[in-house]
Order: sequence, then structure tokens, then C-alpha cells
Amino acid sequence: MYQVTDEHTKFKQDFRFRDQIRAAAVSVPSNTAEGDELDTNKQSIRHFYIAKGSTAEVITQLIIAQEIGYLPPKITEELIKEYEHVSHMLAKLIAARSKTP
Repeated sequence: MYQVTDEHTKFKQDFRFRDQIRAAAVSVPSNTAEGDELDTNKQSIRHFYIAKGSTAEVITQLIIAQEIGYLPPKITEELIKEYEHVSHMLAKLIAARSKTP
């Protein structure tokens, strides 16, 4: 996300939006890693849900970025597919951890 927002001029000029999408993107792996290291599945699952929520936030922000002309459709579609895939993987991880005592 840092590379994408650095490569597109309009993102460089909109510091708040740029920083918001970057923060959401960083939240995904950060909460996943933190959740994986916690002591209980209940604690872990909570962090995985936060990471999953951040994928939805990034997807929404990507759609907005395309609609306001910050990103071309092709790049937006590719990134959305990636974040949808990550969201799907997190859903499977949540389901697996929910079954484990």
C-alpha cells in the first residue's frame, strides 16, 4: 500500500486519506500476528476479527480512491482481489480457532 500511495500523485497530496489507507493496510498483518501470539483462542480470534475488519476498511477506501480518481480501475481491482483473499483466509482461520478448545 505504501508503494501504491507513493506512486500516485493524488495520494501524495491527500495526506489524511493516504495515511488512513496505509494504517488500515498495516493493521491487517499486525493484528493477525498479534492474535497468533496470544494465550487463548478467544483473544486470538478477537484480533483476527479486527484484522478482517481492516481488510473491509481497505477495500472500501480503495473503492473511494478509484471513484475520486486517485487510482485506475485495474490497480483497484487487483488490490481488492488481494484483500478479499486475505479476508477469506482470516475467516477460515477464525473458524478453525473457534473449533479448537
